[in-house]
Amino acid sequence: MRIRKIVTQVEDTHREMEKSITPATRKAVAVAVIENPFAGVYQEDLSALIDTGAALGKLLGEKAVAALGVSPAEIESYGKAAMVGSNGELEHAAAILHPALGAPLRAAVEKGAALVPSGKKMGGCGQTLDVPLGHKDAAYVRSHFDGIEVRLTDAPRANEILVAVAVTDSGRPLPRVGGLESADAVGNDGLR
Repeated sequence: MRIRKIVTQVEDTHREMEKSITPATRKAVAVAVIENPFAGVYQEDLSALIDTGAALGKLLGEKAVAALGVSPAEIESYGKAAMVGSNGELEHAAAILHPALGAPLRAAVEKGAALVPSGKKMGGCGQTLDVPLGHKDAAYVRSHFDGIEVRLTDAPRANEILVAVAVTDSGRPLPRVGGLESADAVGNDGLR
């Protein structure tokens, strides 16, 4: 894995619709821009990208948690996404995100019974990548259906992949559409 850059950003929302949010809702996203070893060529065996996904799950998961300044157990939701430059293919993003990134991310946030929401797309420098978010232990917690945007002016270049992992220590600001409450989530089956 050849990393060109890592970017970490934190978003704190203190007010919404003229209402104070106390404590603020907080999201962090850690992004790695890596060289795509299969740019411009068809490769049947994508195991190198699968291994890269495992390494990035740990690295980016730990960076995102550290950026919020909370313990891993205090993370409430997570998500992942990747954008492949024009000389790659969508399957390169899938290889990074799906087979092996989840387990090290779950270790970085302690537990994580629910599937990690994910997004993938083809794109270029300056394009926006949406990272979907969901409760880490109970997918039915509606207050945590959310997302965060990532946009880097210089990535991904044609031969690169932009990989993002996001975490939160809360749900959306001012949630009020019902459903299972985070405090009531059991987290045994990944759903409730």
